[in-house]
Amino acid sequence: MASMQTLPLRLNPGQDLRSTLESVLAEHSVSAAFVLQGIGSLSVAQLRFAGAQQAIEFRGDLEILTLAGSLSPDGVHLHMTVSDAEGRVLGGHVAAGCIVRTTAEVLLALLPGYGFAREADVVSGFNELVIRRQSHPDGA
Repeated sequence: MASMQTLPLRLNPGQDLRSTLESVLAEHSVSAAFVLQGIGSLSVAQLRFAGAQQAIEFRGDLEILTLAGSLSPDGVHLHMTVSDAEGRVLGGHVAAGCIVRTTAEVLLALLPGYGFAREADVVSGFNELVIRRQSHPDGA
């Protein structure tokens, strides 16, 4: 079984946080990863609150306080808390369109011995994480 590999990332101004993280798996030839933590700043945040159907857009000088989640080839599941210039804190599911303002510093855990997928779950009614162990190429 391959060991977990850590991958620190720094995203630059103007990058889309979610789409950048979505591309990491293919770039590193793995099919499972977790975002252990992330900090930084955004100029735009797109957050979907619990139970809501659509994300809400927030603009301004926003600080990323926490960022965590899972990455799979067929979808990411990310949660984030941000604070605005007055210190108000909001959090929810990360949607596309979260734009880095000055930087985003993210620590990933790549899991080469696993494959993650998102599949329909009859209990929750949503596509949920399915974890599979992958066999080693030499059969071990």
